[in-house]
Amino acid sequence: MSDPRITSSIFTRGAVDLSALRGTPAPTRPTTPAQSGPPTGLPGAPAPGGGGVAVLDVTEATFQSEVLERSLSTPVVVDFWAEWCEPCKQLSPVLERLAAEGDGAWVLAKVDVDANPRIAQMFRVQGIPMVYAVVGGQPIDAFSGVVPEAQLRQWISAVLKAGGVAVAEPEDPRLDEADDALMSGDLDAAERAYRKILAESPADAAAEAGLAQVGLARRVAGADPQAALTAAEGAPDDVEAQLLAADIEVLSGLAEQAYKRLVGLVRRTAGDDREKVRQHLVGLFAIAGPEDPAVASARRALASALF
Repeated sequence: MSDPRITSSIFTRGAVDLSALRGTPAPTRPTTPAQSGPPTGLPGAPAPGGGGVAVLDVTEATFQSEVLERSLSTPVVVDFWAEWCEPCKQLSPVLERLAAEGDGAWVLAKVDVDANPRIAQMFRVQGIPMVYAVVGGQPIDAFSGVVPEAQLRQWISAVLKAGGVAVAEPEDPRLDEADDALMSGDLDAAERAYRKILAESPADAAAEAGLAQVGLARRVAGADPQAALTAAEGAPDDVEAQLLAADIEVLSGLAEQAYKRLVGLVRRTAGDDREKVRQHLVGLFAIAGPEDPAVASARRALASALF
């Protein structure tokens, strides 16, 4: 996810001042858990598998130790809720289940806004449910309202990454189906599958890469690789010949060589031809992805060639 936020960040309204809460002493823990809130999990209960605490009921008195201090080592998600709030009863159980699944990788801290109005005021809570992520003693992101579980999982993954927690990327059966179609040579089915993913998740880099591979496979279908490379060698300014040669080089594991070929062609062309070459090169970048060092280097070279 390029932007982990589900809704716009509220922190543009100013920093959350937690100084008053930091000075609150924490009392001795009660021997029995609080019984308020949606009864989907015991506050303070350890996560299944022995991963540590998963869900906590937090008060103003325990906020410093259970949220601020704990967040120095473990990301904490703070759920502001109330007994009368029907949307809270939809969101809180999902958060509690995901916290249990997290096996101690993060902690869910539940704050009853009616019982703890000062905490809600500190966080500028104007409506509930409201959920904050706290990492390193400071809130880093938030959202309000009920969101789909899939988006909630993405948001939590982003929070964990911000807290330095290694996150295993979940398998996507939609992507598996698209990849299988591509590998079997059913390019039409692969294209439909990748486009469907992108319609649902426009920033899905894997689907973008898959769709770019479909285009590459179509362009080189029926081509004689050696003949195409030879033709390009003898016609350095033939745009179509150079584009095909670059495609073949990418398929042959020579992506860096393909990038250099097309950057050079950008330097030697103008107008519509130049734009065609640029778009083709950007399409090849999508196959490898933005984190590939060769792509990063080629992007810098392309920028230099263009400007």
